[in-house]
Amino acid sequence: MATFAYVGRTRSGAVKKGELSAKTRDEVVDQLRKQSVVVTSLEEKKGGTGGFSLSLGSGLTDKDLVVFTRQFGTMINAGLPLVQCLEILSTQSENKVLRETIGEVKIQVEAGSTFSDALRRHPKVFDDLYVNLVHAGEVGGLLDTILTRLAKYIEKAMKLKGQIKSAMVYPATIMGVAVIVIAILMLFVIPIFAKMFLELSGGKVALPGPTQLVIDTSNFFIAYWYVILGAIVGTIFGIKKYYATVRGRMVIDKLLLKLPVVGDLIRKASVAKFTRTLGTLLSSGVPLLDGMTICAKTSGNKVIEETLINARVSISGGKTIADPLAASGVFPKMVTHMIAVGESTGALDAMLGKIADFYEDEVDQAVASLTALLEPMMMVFLGVVIGFIVIAMYLPIFKMASAIG
Repeated sequence: MATFAYVGRTRSGAVKKGELSAKTRDEVVDQLRKQSVVVTSLEEKKGGTGGFSLSLGSGLTDKDLVVFTRQFGTMINAGLPLVQCLEILSTQSENKVLRETIGEVKIQVEAGSTFSDALRRHPKVFDDLYVNLVHAGEVGGLLDTILTRLAKYIEKAMKLKGQIKSAMVYPATIMGVAVIVIAILMLFVIPIFAKMFLELSGGKVALPGPTQLVIDTSNFFIAYWYVILGAIVGTIFGIKKYYATVRGRMVIDKLLLKLPVVGDLIRKASVAKFTRTLGTLLSSGVPLLDGMTICAKTSGNKVIEETLINARVSISGGKTIADPLAASGVFPKMVTHMIAVGESTGALDAMLGKIADFYEDEVDQAVASLTALLEPMMMVFLGVVIGFIVIAMYLPIFKMASAIG
C-alpha cells in the first residue's frame, strides 16, 4: 500500500489534513468522501529508499498484536467509545504497520462499518480467527471479554511457536557451523597440506589412503564448488516450489509426521494448537462448523487440515466431533476420548482447554528430549568428520618421521 498526504474541507468549511494508506488515489478519495471531506490536495508520499523501507520494527509481530489487543480490551472495559479507543491506539502504537492499520480501521468504523468488518479488510494483520472472535464479541456484547481471551490465546500461541523454534535452532546452528568449518578445511587448509606433501615426496611416494581420499575430496570441492552450491540452492528452491503445490504439501507434511522424534513433536504441537484454537472459538460463541473451518486454515499442516475439513463435513451430516477425528488416525486416542467426554457432558470448550494445557506441556518435554538427543549426535558427527580429516593429514607426517628415524 502507498501512503497519501491529503488536504480537504469538511461540510462546516474547516480544513482537515492527514495521511491515509491505500492502494490507489481513488480509494483515498472514496474513504474521505464517506467522512464528508472534500479533497482539495492529494499527494503520494515517496520514501527515500524508493519505496523500500529498511527501518527496524516495520514488520508486525505477535507481541505487538497482544499489546494492542490487551490495551483495546482494557479501554473498552473502562467505557471508552470504540472510535476514541482506536484514535488513542493509532497514535501510541510503536509499530508502523499496526499504527497505520488501526488508523484505517478507525476511518472505516467512522464511515459506518462494524469493527469486525473493518478488521476483515486487513487479512495480513488480522486473521480469520481474530476477526471471527471480534464479531462474536460484538454480537454478544462481550467485546472486552473476548479481547482479553484473544490476547491470552495469542500469548499461548507465541509460547508454543517459541518452543518449536527453540527445538530447531540448536541443530540448525550446529549444522551451519559444521558446514562452514568443513568448507574452510576443504577449500583453504587441505590444499596447503597437499602442496607440502607433493614438495616433500617429489611425487614419487604414494600417500596413505585416507590422506589421498581427503585430498581428492578437496580437489573436487575446489573444481566444482559452484556445481555443489547450485545443487544445494536448486534443491531448496525445488522443495519450496513443490511444497507450494497441494500435492507437495500433503506429501511433505505426511512425511514430517512420520519422522522419528520430530514427527511426534509436530503432532503434539498441532494437537495443542487445534484444541486451543477451537476451545477459544467455542467459548467465545463462534459456531462449531465455523470454528472447524478456521482451525483447518490455521493448522499449519496439510494432513491435519484435510482431517479437520473431513471432520467438518461429517459433523454437518450429524456426526459427533470425536468420531471422524478418531477414524482419521491422526489424533491420539486420548484426545478423541476426551473430546467425546466433553461433547457428552456439554463442556467441550473446557475439555479442549485441558487437552491444550496437557499437550503444551508435552511439547515442552518433547523439545527437551529432542535437544538432549541431538546434542550428543551432533558432537559425535563433528568429532568423527573433523577428526578423520585431521588424522588423515597427519598420517604422511608420521610416515615421514618414522622413515627419517
